[in-house]
Amino acid sequence: MKIDPERFLSDLHHLRTFGAAGVGKGVVRPAFSQADVAARRWLAGRMGEAGLRVELDAMGNLFGLAEGPSLLMGSHSDSQPEGGWLDGALGVIAALEVARAAKEAGGPAISVVSFQDEEGRFGGLTGSSVWSGHTPLAKADGAAAYDGVSLREARAAVADMVTGEVDPSQFTGFIELHIEQGLTLDAAGERIGVVTEIVGTREIPVTFVGQQNHAGTTQMHLRRDAFQGLSAFNGLLNDRLRNVVTPTTVWTIGHLEVHPNASSIVPGRVSFSMQWRDGDADRLRRMEQIVRETAAEVAAEWGLEVSFGPMWELEPVAMDVRLRGALEEAAEEVAPGRWRKMPSGALHDATNVARLMPVAMLFVPSIGGISHDFAEDTEEADLVAGLEVLAGAALRLN
Repeated sequence: MKIDPERFLSDLHHLRTFGAAGVGKGVVRPAFSQADVAARRWLAGRMGEAGLRVELDAMGNLFGLAEGPSLLMGSHSDSQPEGGWLDGALGVIAALEVARAAKEAGGPAISVVSFQDEEGRFGGLTGSSVWSGHTPLAKADGAAAYDGVSLREARAAVADMVTGEVDPSQFTGFIELHIEQGLTLDAAGERIGVVTEIVGTREIPVTFVGQQNHAGTTQMHLRRDAFQGLSAFNGLLNDRLRNVVTPTTVWTIGHLEVHPNASSIVPGRVSFSMQWRDGDADRLRRMEQIVRETAAEVAAEWGLEVSFGPMWELEPVAMDVRLRGALEEAAEEVAPGRWRKMPSGALHDATNVARLMPVAMLFVPSIGGISHDFAEDTEEADLVAGLEVLAGAALRLN
């Protein structure tokens, strides 16, 4: 099997043209957007040219299938609202090149996937969550993007491409190549990271409700300011988590809505997302308890009401020993002494696919540790190194 780095890089750069935006190599290609649909049509064509059977399920997950049992490789090709050219796209195009080279060589059998809506326009890891059976499509259809469009409405953009469901039993395992999206490899001057586990995640919407009032006439001691409640919650939470977490544990107050969001009105309601990630399920549960207890305490102190929406959760996932071993051997061959074993702090489709089959992942460096930004980039030599490790693992697993 002989991979073609120039063909691989050419396809990778061409995929970037769908939704190219901003400075440098920025991409705006949210799930089911015009750019995303155009990219999927182009990818489907490239898969067909590679001799793969093209299938697209009702969720919009795109597959290029080899004949008979095969090893599945890929990632996703949608982007963040302001994203980079490699997040997800690298794994799809690298998988395509390995499958194409394998087809030309007469084996091994490699299939390719580009999962839909990994970036969470309609939730989080949506395409792989539906395909794995974790989320019924009927339930996912009720999710709406921030612009009010529902998943059911958005899926109409690819309805003419849908061929039917893809049976996961035909795959022997799944390997996902991805940029690290962190600074570890780049700071150490290393070229490859072989993932040991993907951290678990919890996310819950929280709302504080106080009393909307006039900002000029409402004395400070009489206010029930929902935003002040959020501020107090943030400070207390950071202090209370200090003795529970590890250096790799992270938590984030993210999407924030202040009502009525006017300069002369005391905010009467604040809604926000509270997310935390860790590799230990027990620690995740303890953090949830602290989040809920702290929010309730703040609400009582500031005269607010607090409510919690349904929690979105993914458990930590360990990588398969056999698949990971093949990646480690290939990494030592491609980048001797310049690779490491490491956890993934970011979520990936492999988390959901692990419900169905053995999974493994590998990383290449992100320059400056930057991702989810137009400035996201990786040296082309490192992109090719990742491709070579992926191909080397495929041969070892044949």
